Amino acid sequence: MAAIEDDEVSLILEEQREEIMAAKTLARDHDLAFNLQMQEALAVSRAAQTSSVPDSPTGDAATVDFTGAEEEFDFTSLILQDIARADQERRDREFGEQEMKRLKVDLDRRIHDQKFAKELMNIPEGDWSKHGDNYQKPYSLGAGSSSSSAIGNESFRVYCKGLVSEEMIGDTRAMVGGVGVAICDSTDNLIWEVKKVLGAEESKSPEIAELEALVHGLDEALTFDLGRVTFFIDHFKVFQYVTGRVEPRQSAVATLVNQVAVLQKKFSYCQPSLLTRNDIKFVFKLARDAIVSQIKWPEETSKGKTFKETCVICYEGITVDKMFSVDGCFHRFCFSCMKQHVEVKLLGGQTASCPSEGCKSEVKIECCAKFLDPKLVNVMIQRKKEGSIGVTDKVYCPYPKCSELMVKAEVLEYTKQFFVGAEQSGARKCMKCGHFFCTQCKVPWHYNVTCNDFSKTKGYQNAGDGMLKSLAQSKRWRQCIKCNNMVELVWGCYHITCRCGYEFCYTCGAEWKKKKATCSCPIWDERNIIRERNAVPPRR
Repeated sequence: MAAIEDDEVSLILEEQREEIMAAKTLARDHDLAFNLQMQEALAVSRAAQTSSVPDSPTGDAATVDFTGAEEEFDFTSLILQDIARADQERRDREFGEQEMKRLKVDLDRRIHDQKFAKELMNIPEGDWSKHGDNYQKPYSLGAGSSSSSAIGNESFRVYCKGLVSEEMIGDTRAMVGGVGVAICDSTDNLIWEVKKVLGAEESKSPEIAELEALVHGLDEALTFDLGRVTFFIDHFKVFQYVTGRVEPRQSAVATLVNQVAVLQKKFSYCQPSLLTRNDIKFVFKLARDAIVSQIKWPEETSKGKTFKETCVICYEGITVDKMFSVDGCFHRFCFSCMKQHVEVKLLGGQTASCPSEGCKSEVKIECCAKFLDPKLVNVMIQRKKEGSIGVTDKVYCPYPKCSELMVKAEVLEYTKQFFVGAEQSGARKCMKCGHFFCTQCKVPWHYNVTCNDFSKTKGYQNAGDGMLKSLAQSKRWRQCIKCNNMVELVWGCYHITCRCGYEFCYTCGAEWKKKKATCSCPIWDERNIIRERNAVPPRR
């Protein structure tokens, strides 16, 4: 029925276009005939009065234009433009409907395949070995598997997010809003996603934006003929509104809450669920992208057309490829401002967070390679990795050109693939350079030589750990017996607390228990407690 109506509309538009074009051609013909008749009448009149009317200075007869001094407004062109626009809108609508039908069929086929896969998984092994090649269930849209019935019986998830943000548009600040919606199946496979720009009235408050997202999300679910949906929210107050626990005070909010309730009744099952921000991060990004689309503007350059947006820190118009988006909140700042912000935080030994006021999203150092020195990024990544691994779980590759940090358990499992008896022998294979080393004496692997025998050889003295122990003896450093970390006493008492938490005496290495020494060594030396100050030179 809809196809017949569309054909009729197309036929009517085409007839109107032909009639208007014919009328326009006829009008032009009439104007031309009128002008010719007036020119002939003028010529006859001049011929009768040649004796009394002097010739023109040029010797030629003047030509009179009867079309009018000013050209009249072309209403027919305007009407034709309206017809063309209406025809294009009709075609776009037809394309959208066909695309929606295709998506419904694809979704229905996916549901069919998933059900059949579950049936196959439940077939006993004996039956499968005998009749496995004969199991088949071809998909057929017409044979009792209509899209509406199959889709309507399945459960789907609708993720919604509405955002409002104060952004710079040119030289002025303005409130802009955006909506992100994602429809997924029961296993969170994405089916459909939408981002939408909110109007000025819809961007007045975060609550209104969130409710607009819910309305838009449920509308999209209804276009797919979904019967059972759970829609997810990360805004606690809005969740209380839609569950009826709190009555909204603003009329605009109350209207939207009522609209959500009306849409819920159109499903066989439709209930809200509360999630955290991290669980709906992908729709958060969609909403943020809708906001960004409003704050950038096109600009012609020597390289062609580009887009710019205003950095809210320096208020400069920056090309979009030089803007950094913070992962988590998706606030955007230019590379130059972010470089200064992150470097200051790193020099202070702190983790950089989003510069936006009140935002606590972490700026991941791995994402800063576009504006930070790559060497600095690698160093900070290494520091972060070191901080995430317990002291007793760390192991470093002893080869100076590698020095890769690894976790003991991980490198052991990796070595077992290449070395039989790795756990008993202490041999490990570096996960970066691939060379074998000894995890007990922390030197390149000495194969058939025991650690005790190898420690007496010249090769051990030239190895990294041997050199370290030789240096430790000359500098009078002490080694923690729990994590093997080297400790140097610069000042203070002889009670040492290692970074792994182990407490011992710096003089003899005996363990401290319950904050008390188990040895008779002196607790301090006066030279380490009272440090000498620089003497003031005498005046001459």
